Amino acid sequence: MAKAIQEKIILGIDPGTSVMGYGVIKVEGKKLSLLQFGVIHLKKYVGHELKLKKIFERVTSIIEEFHPDEVALEAPFYGKNIQSMLKLGRAQGVAMTAALARDIPITEYAPKKVKQSVTGNGNASKEQVAAMLQTLLNIKELPKMLDATDALGVAICHHFQNGNAQSRSASWKSFISENPGRVK
Repeated sequence: MAKAIQEKIILGIDPGTSVMGYGVIKVEGKKLSLLQFGVIHLKKYVGHELKLKKIFERVTSIIEEFHPDEVALEAPFYGKNIQSMLKLGRAQGVAMTAALARDIPITEYAPKKVKQSVTGNGNASKEQVAAMLQTLLNIKELPKMLDATDALGVAICHHFQNGNAQSRSASWKSFISENPGRVK
């Protein structure tokens, strides 16, 4: 009897407060295919709380449409502006919550890890990452905003790492089992 090919859908997210990228890939054995990628435009929303609400709604709708088995996010990196970092962390947390509310495991990857995994160079440019993804996923035309390809890079990195990142992987179930004293 032939062994069934394992199929997995991975949602990659590149968090942002002006533009958030997302990419959905399907993995069948060793074959990768692109399901969808794009950006969530957030500049038009005035308050930060409205941006967070929109992130939650859009990530939830992407999850409902594609039913990913796993979600991979790019971890925020520290810049010079602590307020920007705080807002970015909130955006990432809201995206995580949308996945965790559906018991979808999440994994974070550092930006250098994503670039290294996709291009072989941890200091690769966004354009180099996009060009490699164009080849890997047979993308006809690259988007104007490379946040979308950055998110695809996170999903591909997750696949290449077999979901084993140096950073944490979490779900509500694993959190509860690891922290029984914190749950009432």
